[in-house]
Amino acid sequence: MAVLAGLEPAPVFRYFEEICGIPHGSGNTKQISDYCVAFAKEHSLRYIQDEMNNVILFKDGTAGYEDSAPVMIQGHLDMVCEKTPESTIDFEKDGLTIRLEDGVISADGTTLGGDDGIAVAYALAILASDDIPHPPLEVVLTVDEETGMYGATAIDCSVLKSRTMLNMDSEDEGYLLVSCAGGVRSVCRLPVSRETVSGTAVILKISGLTGGHSGVEIDKGRANANVLLGRALYEMGKSVPYALVSLDGGLKDNAIPREASAMLMIPDERTEELAALTGKWEEIFANEYRVADPNLKLELVIGEPAKARAMDKVSAGRVIAALMQLPRGIQRMSTDIPGLVQTSLNLGILKTEESAVEMSFAVRSSVSTEKEELVSRLENLMEVLGGTLENTGDYPAWEYKRDSKLRDLMVEVFEEMYGRKPVVQALHAGVECGLFSGAMPGLDCVSFGPDMQNIHTTSESMSVASVQRTWAYTLEILKRLK
Repeated sequence: MAVLAGLEPAPVFRYFEEICGIPHGSGNTKQISDYCVAFAKEHSLRYIQDEMNNVILFKDGTAGYEDSAPVMIQGHLDMVCEKTPESTIDFEKDGLTIRLEDGVISADGTTLGGDDGIAVAYALAILASDDIPHPPLEVVLTVDEETGMYGATAIDCSVLKSRTMLNMDSEDEGYLLVSCAGGVRSVCRLPVSRETVSGTAVILKISGLTGGHSGVEIDKGRANANVLLGRALYEMGKSVPYALVSLDGGLKDNAIPREASAMLMIPDERTEELAALTGKWEEIFANEYRVADPNLKLELVIGEPAKARAMDKVSAGRVIAALMQLPRGIQRMSTDIPGLVQTSLNLGILKTEESAVEMSFAVRSSVSTEKEELVSRLENLMEVLGGTLENTGDYPAWEYKRDSKLRDLMVEVFEEMYGRKPVVQALHAGVECGLFSGAMPGLDCVSFGPDMQNIHTTSESMSVASVQRTWAYTLEILKRLK
């Protein structure tokens, strides 16, 4: 017997459980895409399935809504696949084992994929119904959202007529998302020349930082290991000469780096002096970040006398200058939405090669021209320092729409149904709404969804009661979009 049998609305929970039974991790979406196509054929719906496995399903408006403006319902087909060490699931082949306990749905030892399987279940339940009033519908289900929004980037929006979009990829009931940042990955590359030097090899390492997502946690005041490493090298170099061999830190450009280290060659007789300076700067950093990064450590590991191919003085000076002068962190706060970071950048990856040092940034802004300005600042500094800049993965901002009929309607309906005001919010992170807004001028869009906890982790769960309330809320919105 199905785990979710007996729950209402029955079609929503039936489709959600069927989706959970189909492997659908990012990059493995052919089977779930075909499932949606089979659904369309079963219900005699027009559909488009592209080479990426994106699926668009079309349905005419119900009686009285035939001539209404079409509405898009949008979500994504893929899920994040994480499992506990004890789990034996093969995400490429196996479905999930779901559980229902005390009104909460979860999965046994794995992520649940409520993000964004519930959106797909809602959409299919609406499409399958003959008695839900709604305008003409365009249900757009994308793939590989979790790994870079690749499906939304590739989809052909010219086939879509909607200019009203209900994105169902949010995880907090009572929150209406109305804006998000656009972004780009900017990689600064500084060429270096090397020479053979002698001395004592040492490693200067910063660790123990909190880190976090560079969109969601950029405003938490947390230290960036790459930035602090550059500052330490500049300040300590005023007292103790060194030759710079390498510096490395961070793993992802969109994550605030928690660790970074540099290999140096110093005069044999200066090791104690550098160790004392390391202790001094650890105290300074610990004081500055005592709240946000209470476990910060700056340490010096002293090796043996040796020879090494280090950067020459000019090359090292340029690298340290870049670390000191490149813009970083919050650049501007929004004047439309209090507390929202509008523009920022994060030096997420610092990497040394034989002939160059690379610095990879995640640049974000909800105002496209401010994102462009930041990229220009990086480009200008690279020109001055003799480096280059390469930009990839550019995606547009979803700018706040001061005059949004959809937002106003959804706020009104929420107040009537819940007896309180929803929270209208914006994110300093990318969502698919930005890509659709960029491709479809005039698009009026709001993102919402039921309560989910700990998404993208093996503790992910979803509230049954919230799914039910959000279903009723969605149907009332469709009813009023006549």
